[in-house]
Amino acid sequence: MLGDMTIQRMDNVLIVVDDLEAATAFFVELGMELEGKMPLEGRWVDRVIGLDDVRVDIAMMRTPDGHGRLELTKFHTPTAVSAEPKNAPANTLGIRRIMFAVEDIEDVLARLRTHGAELVGELAQYEDSYRLCYVRGPEGIIVALAEQLS
Repeated sequence: MLGDMTIQRMDNVLIVVDDLEAATAFFVELGMELEGKMPLEGRWVDRVIGLDDVRVDIAMMRTPDGHGRLELTKFHTPTAVSAEPKNAPANTLGIRRIMFAVEDIEDVLARLRTHGAELVGELAQYEDSYRLCYVRGPEGIIVALAEQLS
């Protein structure tokens, strides 16, 4: 028995990007589905996120199972700011990576490389269970890939 639950689900993770098209293409190549794109602006957005004169474009991405979502956001106003060094290492404070389960990790790596992705470390095997790696994609986003072994 879990008792009183305060949340129902994790709805999405926001990633602020400078090149919305490149980030969208990267996640589509990974296997996510584009749910839709739209501009957002207005007083309600300003009030929710605590900024003035917000004007953004967003792309909502969904995992094939329909349970995970990413919101990719390009800020037009105010201009996005960087709180950390570009291509921050995996031990930098804050959200560092998003992990996805994949079926053929080498095929996924090859396809993501066509979008500029680079391995952060190397493709490694954990016991007889998983093949894992970190990949740095557009905007310095780190994506972890995990292929479960049979």
